[in-house]
Amino acid sequence: MRIARNLLLIVLIVLVLPYLLVPLYRGGHPVSTLMAWRYLAGAPMSRQWIDLGAMSSSLPRSVVASEDAKFCSHHGIDWDALREVMDDAEDGEVTRGGSTITQQVAKNLFLWQSRSVVRKALEFPLALWIDWVLPKPRILEIYLNIAELGPSGQFGAQSGAIYAFGHGASAL
Repeated sequence: MRIARNLLLIVLIVLVLPYLLVPLYRGGHPVSTLMAWRYLAGAPMSRQWIDLGAMSSSLPRSVVASEDAKFCSHHGIDWDALREVMDDAEDGEVTRGGSTITQQVAKNLFLWQSRSVVRKALEFPLALWIDWVLPKPRILEIYLNIAELGPSGQFGAQSGAIYAFGHGASAL
């Protein structure tokens, strides 16, 4: 009985912890779960945080245009895009994902990478919470600093730009 109670307590802490951490991410340089796993496993990992204002203005605009065109108007989840993905899946035409930038931030900061219904079920309310608690520019800044943007553990726009183009994100 005691083991079951302790296990339940651990599960509750793991489920609640992200909701407690999100307000703290108004500042600082959060680390993704994938970055943490790579570091703990001794795998190569590089990230150089760059503030949104220090990036080329073309970069965030390009990312929003390509990843989540309704980023500025939805509240964490693009229900229309999700409906389209589900309709495509019913027709056997799954060609793209329906995740918003905010959902990707939720996944990258707190969840795991593989696709599953459980992960999506945890991701949805977390994305809504992130969108409610953090301003859009901060969500985008976090995304652009935690997304894996290189084949050898390059995380964020700065490390990805240096790897791919030989210069920083301010020059893109």
